Amino acid sequence: MADWTENLPDAAQAYLSGRRLDEVECIISDLPGIARGKAVPASKFARQDYFYLPDSIFYQTITGDWGEAAGEDGFIEKDMLLKPDMDTASAAPWTGDWTLQVIHDAYDRQGNAVPFSPRNVLKRVCQLYRDKGWEPVVAPEMEFFLVARNLDPAHDIKPMMGRSGRPAAARQAYSMTAVDEFGPVIDDIYDFAEAQGFEIDGITQEGGAGQLEINLRHGDPVRLADEVFYFKRLIREAALRHDCFATFMAKPIADEPGSAMHIHHSVLDAKTGTNIFSDKDGGETPLFHHFIGGLQHHMPEALAVIAPYVNSYRRYVKDHAAPINLEWGRDNRTTGIRIPLSGPESRRVENRLAGMDCNPYLGIAASLACGFLGLTGAEQPAPEFRGDAYDGDGDIPRVLGSALDLFEQADALHAVLGPEFARVYSIVKRAEYDEFLQVISPWEREHLLLNV
Repeated sequence: MADWTENLPDAAQAYLSGRRLDEVECIISDLPGIARGKAVPASKFARQDYFYLPDSIFYQTITGDWGEAAGEDGFIEKDMLLKPDMDTASAAPWTGDWTLQVIHDAYDRQGNAVPFSPRNVLKRVCQLYRDKGWEPVVAPEMEFFLVARNLDPAHDIKPMMGRSGRPAAARQAYSMTAVDEFGPVIDDIYDFAEAQGFEIDGITQEGGAGQLEINLRHGDPVRLADEVFYFKRLIREAALRHDCFATFMAKPIADEPGSAMHIHHSVLDAKTGTNIFSDKDGGETPLFHHFIGGLQHHMPEALAVIAPYVNSYRRYVKDHAAPINLEWGRDNRTTGIRIPLSGPESRRVENRLAGMDCNPYLGIAASLACGFLGLTGAEQPAPEFRGDAYDGDGDIPRVLGSALDLFEQADALHAVLGPEFARVYSIVKRAEYDEFLQVISPWEREHLLLNV
């Protein structure tokens, strides 16, 4: 092995033990969360400190079109310097040769962090916490569906076929038999995760047909976002090995629950390592309530980031395990903001609004940004909600267009996430939304063609 491989993370070194590294995938997340970059021979990677990509990768919509997100100099596609973060070096165990993936950070030619790179956005938010003497901690939960191959977008998405030869069944939450139906896929997910050095806290069957949830251990927000970014790819690759698709759409199947990326938050005092949500007697602190207040006050403005597509809003349906409002409650899964049962040292706040379709860097950044505004502004939450929050009214945008309207007016949120990121993100999402509005749906043809 070349000398540079001796300083790789333990899992990457174990993966390469006794083998010759063939290739390195140099990757970065774009706005939707797609891995962009270059694959280079290992010998070339050893000789390069950075490589170039045009900043226009961040102007690209989910359909491959371009938002008119030009800066002061117009749309000239400036080259960015992409520098590797070797702490993220990880196996790509599904490839035919011995390959590593390395996440890169984006800088301009003057060495400044590119402000609309999603990983840089999250780093910016985390630094704002650290400037206050706080250390943010998150634990994401990932929900997704394993579905039958869908080669024609005009056809409905169907659950995958299980080991029994029957389609995956709905309404089987926490069933071990249901999990066993996907055993071969789950085995590969575990194997890939182990090769990449990721620790899975658990896999459970969720309420949808073919819907699974993976929980990750709590930790540094950037590291956890890296893991979710990697996990989406490894789960897709594991599914393809077994003639099915993994989808992270927020609502892939009508009349089934949607897929969320629930985010658990706690904040530590950087000097003492204690949880600032709990006082020395184990009680709730004012900062705990300010964090909740920040989520309540600012999440409507941030919804366009954590629910980034038109499909995202189909998930917010009463009685389908997704919130319709920003009430908060203790151990209450009907509320948008849940306080799980825990001891004082583990007191945390769960944001249940984020969809699994969001970019993990941006979803976590937006949620942390709302909490930060609550902490620094001493914002008070509404009284704790008791009962079934689905009986109440919705207080979040129901369509992407309305969410974008709120996001574009959210100056305080822009100041935390970065004004240039907010500008580019809004333009790209408007372009996607305008393109969607040009599509005539089957519902419109069925009900409007001859009846209006």
